[in-house]
Amino acid sequence: MMPGLSLDTYDQGERNALADAMEVMIRAFDPAYGEAWTLSQLSGVMLMPGTWLTVARLDAAPLGFALVRSVLDECELLLLAVDPSWRGKGIGETLLRDSLLTARRRGITSMNLEVRATNNAIRLYEKNGFEYVHRRPGYYRGNDGQLHDALSFRLDMLI
Repeated sequence: MMPGLSLDTYDQGERNALADAMEVMIRAFDPAYGEAWTLSQLSGVMLMPGTWLTVARLDAAPLGFALVRSVLDECELLLLAVDPSWRGKGIGETLLRDSLLTARRRGITSMNLEVRATNNAIRLYEKNGFEYVHRRPGYYRGNDGQLHDALSFRLDMLI
């Protein structure tokens, strides 16, 4: 883990944590793809049981976040974002591994995720053991109207 990086996990929609996640989201998601969530969407998901948000900070500045939702013994990585100026420094991998550790501690045995087929994060997921499950052609519609395939991945975890 990067020296000085802190990870804080929230099971409730704590206002400052949501604001930090939104700050990163605005910078991290390319508007062309229309993938960024609104504060209302993020707040709404945080109200669901089994959801947690982890924010990575350096000197109190938010650099990235992971949002995970669980049901019974499965979970889904809904969002993983790192500020573009901090990419390539291990923050995304730290957030992913922390999310997997948190899931295991909560008795979760598998994590699923879905990602745009052209997203560079696919390498991170595969490096950490996620396996390709299937493709959804034309699943995402960008702000320009262009359709993008979605890829589903899964990681089965031993507890």
